[in-house]
Amino acid sequence: MKNEKSYMIIIGFMCFIIASSICVQYRSVQKYITIGEASVQSMAENKLRDQVLKEQENYDRLSNRAETLQVQLETLRKNVASNSDEATALESELSELNRLIGYTDITGKGLVITLEDSDSNASNYTSDSIIHDIDLVEIVNELFNAGAEAVSINGQRIISTTPINCNGNVVKINNQKIAVPFVIKAIGSPDGLYGTMVRPAGYLDIMKMAGIKVKVEKKEKSNDITVPKYVGTKQYQYLQVVE
Repeated sequence: MKNEKSYMIIIGFMCFIIASSICVQYRSVQKYITIGEASVQSMAENKLRDQVLKEQENYDRLSNRAETLQVQLETLRKNVASNSDEATALESELSELNRLIGYTDITGKGLVITLEDSDSNASNYTSDSIIHDIDLVEIVNELFNAGAEAVSINGQRIISTTPINCNGNVVKINNQKIAVPFVIKAIGSPDGLYGTMVRPAGYLDIMKMAGIKVKVEKKEKSNDITVPKYVGTKQYQYLQVVE
């Protein structure tokens, strides 16, 4: 009887050891699986990050090349224009067209609007307390409807084909990532633009009520505001010249 009890105790102890070993081994396997999944995810993220960086570098290279060629073209046009009255007239017309479509730097008086997100620790903090792409689109539309002749956001010229969309925590304008604060410059009548943008129940007023920090400044001097030229390229798929 005593031997049977001793045998049962030994068997029970061995079972305990085996169960403990299995438990430890299971935890080790789970740990390695977790580490493996994290490694795979990290590798995928690194690969995607490298691809994004390469695309950005390629875009910057092409953008710089396009700007260099634009300068060379401008120099050639001026050289040709200096040789005849007709060429001079054509050059003047082309310069005016470039000004109208946003391909030249311009300066003037107007309005400067600065926007910042609401404080994240505010008691009434919601998604409306963050500036979204649609907010910028609405403000730009209001500025042009109020008579603005040129608009830029953080140095990016806004033209008819400019895309404004969200990209994570930032906004992309002309395929460039733009973060807060957003500084919107508009050339036009300072009084006319100001009256439209700060009116009660206007879009900026609604943003203020949501906690967005809004600052509106009139610029009265003719060279107070500089709006840079558009440096991207336009691609038209459906336009045809009427002959």
